[in-house]
Amino acid sequence: METVTISPKFQVVIPKKIREALHLKSGKRLIMIPYEDRIELVPEMATEELYGILEGMDTTIERDREDRV
Repeated sequence: METVTISPKFQVVIPKKIREALHLKSGKRLIMIPYEDRIELVPEMATEELYGILEGMDTTIERDREDRV
């Protein structure tokens, strides 16, 4: 776990170990999501980067009895 400090301009620096692990580069855009009592940063991905991301996902679901035809 890494700790960062918020600057007077409300900026934070992503620690090098985390930048390298996630292959983040200067200029990469991040989506900031407030979730309960924390902030989640998610790298923004272009549509082309998402191709095949769900491959192999199990799409079968259990249906409730009244939903069955």
